[in-house]
Amino acid sequence: MDTVLEALRQAILSSSLRPGERLNPGDLATQLGVSLMPVRHAIQLLAAEGLVEVRPRSGTFVASVSAREVRETFEIRCALECLAVEKAVAALDASELVELRRLRDAMAKVPRSEADRRRHGKDNAAFHLLFLRAAGNAKLLEMYAGLRAHIQIAGVHAGDQDWRSRLAQEAAEHEDIVRAVEAGDAAAAVEAMRRHITRSCESLAAAVEKKNGSAD
Repeated sequence: MDTVLEALRQAILSSSLRPGERLNPGDLATQLGVSLMPVRHAIQLLAAEGLVEVRPRSGTFVASVSAREVRETFEIRCALECLAVEKAVAALDASELVELRRLRDAMAKVPRSEADRRRHGKDNAAFHLLFLRAAGNAKLLEMYAGLRAHIQIAGVHAGDQDWRSRLAQEAAEHEDIVRAVEAGDAAAAVEAMRRHITRSCESLAAAVEKKNGSAD
C-alpha cells in the first residue's frame, strides 16, 4: 500500500497527474497492477494531505490551488524556516557547512535541460532541509514536511514559464543566507531567509494568478 501511495503522490508532484484532473480508481489500479482497495486507501490519505479533492457526486480530482492558498502556506513556511535558520546557525557542523556551500554553488549554475531543472529543484529542497534538520527540533521538521506537498503542487499548478528570469536573484538570495551563516550572524541569516521566502511566495502566487486568470 505504501508503494501505491508513493506512486500516486509522485505522479501528482511530477505533474504526470495534473491539477484538476479526474482520478479513476479502477484505471489507476490497472496501471499500477494492484487491486482497488490500496488505490482507494491511498486516495484517502492523499486527500488528507491536500493533494486530491473528493467532491461528492462528482468524483476525485487532483487538487488545484489559489494564490491566496499559496500566500497562506508560505506565511507558515516563512515562520518555520526563519526559526530553523536561527537555531541552525550555532548548530551547523563543518561537514554541513561544506554541503551548504556545495548546494549554493550547484544552484548558481543555469539549468540547460529539464533534467537540470529537476536537479536544481532537488538541490533547492536539500538546501532548505539542511537548516531544518540542523535546528534539531523534530516537531519543526514534522510541521514543515506537512507543507512541502502543498508548495510543490502549487508549482505544478502554476506551470511557471518565467523561472529562468529569477535564477540570478535566487542565487543572490542563497548567497546572502550562506554568508550570514558563515559569519555566525543569526539575525542576518533570519532576515536573508525571510526576504528569500517572501520573494519566492510572491513569484509563485503571481504565476498561479496568471494561470487561473484572476487575482484570487
